[in-house]
Amino acid sequence: MMRKLIHNLTSFMAIAAAVGLPLAAHASDYPNRPITLVAPYGPGGASDLSARLVAGSAPAFLGQPMLVVNKTGAAGVVGSNFVRNSKPDGYTLLSARVGCQMGVPAMNKTIPYKWDDFTMLGLIERNPFVLVVNPKSSIKTFADFEKKIKNGEELVYSSAGVGTLLHTGVAVMADAMNANFEKLIHVPFKGGGKAAAAVVSGQVDFSFQNLSAVSGKLDAGQLRALVVTTPNRQKIIPDVPTAQEVGYQNIEMVVGWSAVYGPPGLPQDVISKWTDTLQKMKKDRGWNKMTKGLGNIVDVRSPADTKAYVEAQYKAYDKALQKMGLRIE
Repeated sequence: MMRKLIHNLTSFMAIAAAVGLPLAAHASDYPNRPITLVAPYGPGGASDLSARLVAGSAPAFLGQPMLVVNKTGAAGVVGSNFVRNSKPDGYTLLSARVGCQMGVPAMNKTIPYKWDDFTMLGLIERNPFVLVVNPKSSIKTFADFEKKIKNGEELVYSSAGVGTLLHTGVAVMADAMNANFEKLIHVPFKGGGKAAAAVVSGQVDFSFQNLSAVSGKLDAGQLRALVVTTPNRQKIIPDVPTAQEVGYQNIEMVVGWSAVYGPPGLPQDVISKWTDTLQKMKKDRGWNKMTKGLGNIVDVRSPADTKAYVEAQYKAYDKALQKMGLRIE
């Protein structure tokens, strides 16, 4: 399934670029040259996949091509801060992710930016999370996982970095299950793709992952999902129970999202152009198909609604992390 999606994505991006080129001659002042979209995590993760889908669809409405650049490091902080310090002209934007824009700022108060130090152009999707293990693991079901974690057994898990949702989500899950978080050994990697690969190779016991980032590995039988953090089961993994079904509805708090951000102080014409572009993407059949095919939920929001949504989640995590003594001051 993932191989077919990647093939379709490649074809889709080529078509979109071809459509976008003739539109450039009729474009307004912005944009009048290619746009760089920074993915703050490594290839194969949710941020990277989201960025490439945007870069494949948006040019048809912008009239200019987009280039995705991966700038990794410090759990997404390096790439995010690069965009924050970029010229506010709309030509360097960020494939914003829940981890580096919400989770890390909530956890680490020493990073060089705050959660709202960006121009938020719009939320584009929400990402269910799945708890995954190696298919050869002795943990076959969520009940098996629950037994081990409740008995205080040491389990090793991977994440995309300290403060990412793949890290803090495990803390929220442990809190919801009234389990000892200190018994869960954290191994951070540079990106969700590498964190998932660590489960596949048997380096770690489990990972709490974006469904979009591991759907291919689930389809290929390289991973087994134990629970999904949505109120309803997901079509691409219909046999995987929801958090509510396994008795821990509060785990639904662990949900990812992607958005498009820019540096602070973007001019109104850039904001308006992107607001219009994202609304058109919302109706684009190709982008919808590819986004939903990865297990994501299409959720395009205005800049104001995006800020309200992120603020509410930030406050909830900020409070929870302080309670568990995980905040870095």
